[in-house]
Amino acid sequence: MRVALHTRVRADKIDEYEAAHREVPAELVAAIKAAGAHEWTIWRSGQDLFHVIECDDYARLLAELENLPVNVAWQARMADLLEVVHDYSGAGAAAGLPEVWRL
Repeated sequence: MRVALHTRVRADKIDEYEAAHREVPAELVAAIKAAGAHEWTIWRSGQDLFHVIECDDYARLLAELENLPVNVAWQARMADLLEVVHDYSGAGAAAGLPEVWRL
């Protein structure tokens, strides 16, 4: 399945956000893949961040990562950098951008 998300980085934290993503912990990358993600791409336009995730099951991906210490630490780090935190906050696997059109 493919899921699109929107988040927003704080204007004063763009450089720090991008630097963090050049150093995503290998343990977190492995956990994301083990939870069923095949690809996760993030694009930035100004402060707006657009994510596209290709995964087996988004709800399972979230559930498997939710209490994993490396993910908990990463989410805390991201929360300090973002104005709009990860779309799944409070909405579960139902979050995400609605698909309007696909070729």
